[in-house]
Amino acid sequence: MTSTTTTPAPPPDHGFTPGTARAALSYRSFRIVFIGLAISQIGTWMQNFLLPAYIQERTGRPALVGVSIFVQLGPLLFLSIPGGVLADKVSKQKLMLTMQIASAILTLGTAWLVWQDATVWAIFGVQLLIGTANALNAPAFQSSMPLLVHRQDLAGAISLNSAMINGTRVMGPVTAALLGVFGLSLAQIFLVNAFSYLTFIAALLLVPMPDVKAAVTARGWRQLGVGLKIARERLVLNRLLLGMFSFSAISLAYIGLFPSVAELNFGIDADSSRYRWLYAAWGAGAFAGALSVGTFLSRFHRRVLIVRGFTGFAVSLAVFAMLRDQVSPFFVGFALGFFYFMTATAITTSLQLNMRDGERASVMPLWFMVFGGTVPLGNLAGGVLFEAIGVRPVLLIGAGWALFLAWWLDLRRQPPEAFLSEADGGETP
Repeated sequence: MTSTTTTPAPPPDHGFTPGTARAALSYRSFRIVFIGLAISQIGTWMQNFLLPAYIQERTGRPALVGVSIFVQLGPLLFLSIPGGVLADKVSKQKLMLTMQIASAILTLGTAWLVWQDATVWAIFGVQLLIGTANALNAPAFQSSMPLLVHRQDLAGAISLNSAMINGTRVMGPVTAALLGVFGLSLAQIFLVNAFSYLTFIAALLLVPMPDVKAAVTARGWRQLGVGLKIARERLVLNRLLLGMFSFSAISLAYIGLFPSVAELNFGIDADSSRYRWLYAAWGAGAFAGALSVGTFLSRFHRRVLIVRGFTGFAVSLAVFAMLRDQVSPFFVGFALGFFYFMTATAITTSLQLNMRDGERASVMPLWFMVFGGTVPLGNLAGGVLFEAIGVRPVLLIGAGWALFLAWWLDLRRQPPEAFLSEADGGETP
């Protein structure tokens, strides 16, 4: 398999330190897409925050909370690779627009089902369709978005994107709480989310998204294995993907089951304002951790940040598991969120910088599978284990595994040939 590449453009004269968040924001097209997506993501996180809590309060079953996360994120596990193949065959711009419009319509359906107090299985069915649209959209977006900035500023763009996702993770619950104060019901808040998709759709209509295609010699079903072949032959990609797969499956069960952890460990009701602030504290930590990679931690190499991040996450999760009061989880939760997304952002940046531009549509689906797609599997298993053996043992196992990954994913021990060469745009040692 060979990939098409564009002739590298000369570094832009934006006056900022290359690879920082400020450098990435100097690109007009990136700013427009970034802002449009950020507003849309606030609506998405309102729903992502409220729906699991709604399922927990309505059923009292952590296992069903796990099912709600699985149907939403599970399609990333099964459809990311077909989505990558599709993105290399059709217009990425049109594909993204189609999936965003479909998601907006399906979110209207979710609002109606909640308003009608429909069965949770009907709600799960619509969430599965939304997850499918997201899985088909993600490879097209992630293979186009990095090309809106020069390659030397890619680290800042990825850091900003991660920070935006986690900043909206905080703003979503806060906005939902404010809308609740003004008297909006759960169904009406989901309706607001449906209309928030329009901001990202408008950005996609305003900005022509780059569309680099891979020159793939494989045909038919063999195209599904192109990304696997690239990852297998480049050791750094292999390590990062396997490490994130196991981290998502074993150590991140608490994310989707956050309302269950709050109720069972800390005695905080999932429908209380205290729970919303606890989730916001964790999200604020994740926002700070993601932004740190492109700001005050940008002077440290990402290979160092990955090791320190896994270590900090392991310690934070172990402490979080042992807490039983209703105050200290706010502080430890912030640290947990910080180390989680500092690590994830450093890994994402290293992954992107070890791929050629034409390889992203083939390799990034693997990232969605191991990061987003595996989390719901861990949540599904975690919900069952929460009921069988309790919350604390599950979280402590996740902490122990993160500590192991701090050693196994220390890329400083790998030889130079394990990485994409600097001549091809790879990161410096």
